[in-house]
This record gives sequence, C-alpha cells and structure tokens, in this order.
Amino acid sequence: MPGFQYFVGSSLDGFIATTDDRLDWLLQFDGFEGGEESYKAFMADVGAVVMGGETYAWLRAHESDWPYPGIPCWVFTHHELAAPAGSDITFVRGPVTEFAEDLRRDAGNRNVWVVGGGVLAAQFADAGLLTELIVSVVPVVLGSGKPLLPLARPTAPLELLGCRAMGRGVVELRYRLS
Repeated sequence: MPGFQYFVGSSLDGFIATTDDRLDWLLQFDGFEGGEESYKAFMADVGAVVMGGETYAWLRAHESDWPYPGIPCWVFTHHELAAPAGSDITFVRGPVTEFAEDLRRDAGNRNVWVVGGGVLAAQFADAGLLTELIVSVVPVVLGSGKPLLPLARPTAPLELLGCRAMGRGVVELRYRLS
C-alpha cells in the first residue's frame, strides 16, 4: 500500500543541514557509488512530493531547473511564494492531517515523498502518517544543525527493512514506522 516516505541524507550525528541551512557537507558526496541507483529506484515509486517552505526556497535558490517536473508537489508554507513555470505546485497552510488525503489522491497508487525538512517530516510522523524512513547516513559529524526528525515524543521501535553500504562510507538505512 502506498504511504508517506521520508527519504533524506543525514550526518552521522543526526542532522540534515547546518544551523544556517548549508548542505556543502552533504553535496561533497554527490556521485557516490550506489547513490544514483538508490535515488532512481526510490523515485520510480513516487507519485507526489511534499516539502516545507524553507526546503522549497532552498531548491529555488540552488537549482536552475525545477527538480520534480511532472510530479505534483505540495509546499507547506506561511509565505506567499511563486511556482516555476510548468510546475504542478500547490501551496498550503495548516496541519498535515488536513491535506493527507489530497496528497494520497495526487500520488495515485504510488508513494508520497516527504522531501523535508525535518520539522515537516516530524509533523507527518507525529500524526501517524509517516510510514517509512529512508536515511543515507553520511560519514560527517556536524556537531549541531537541523535535526533529522525533531519529534514531539519518542517513536515505538522501528522495523528495519534493509541496510546497505554504499560508496565513500555512506550507509542507507530503511525503516518502517509502526
């Protein structure tokens, strides 16, 4: 059954970005062995993407082309933002539970990728909507930054679905949330 998946890169100490939203520590690993194959296999099952406004703003500032053409995208934001020409983007405000069925409908029989950030992913998890966590752990320690999944409370034990070592010391962990 299709679900909500959080597919993300994280430092060894559990951060997805520096405190000032830099990703250079992660981007230095672009092109590692197995990374592209993992991403393509993941994307083959994605029918819609959802992200927070900060993630959307970062993508717009750092990507010359919209990275998700042809895929419905939902952006949770409190700001008035513009969508790139030809994109299928819906801007929304409110609790994630209010839009879960719309996201599922847009995804069809495929998954919804919770792109990030961690705060939005935590909202899906806290609401009991997040079904899978797929983390590529990068061998870098940041010491501080934006947490992977800043939850309101601890989770039940997660079920390990798979793990694999990839190039340059990156390890991909795949968990099912109860």
